[in-house]
Amino acid sequence: MAAQIIKQNMALAQKAINTLKTCYDPEIPVDIWELGLIYELNIDIENNLTILMTLTSPSCPVAETLPPETEQK
Repeated sequence: MAAQIIKQNMALAQKAINTLKTCYDPEIPVDIWELGLIYELNIDIENNLTILMTLTSPSCPVAETLPPETEQK
């Protein structure tokens, strides 16, 4: 399933995607964008970015660290 991108600014959306591609699932050396863990990017008219994402499994060992890492980046 491809992520839905709701955007006002395509350049910012592409920058966000490139940044998300630096976040990796440590058990699978694939970034969270390519894994399809990002369901939605939303950039509002003030360039605020919100992301809807999931983890690889309910018992994902990085459940405590991957979302904050994504938010920080």
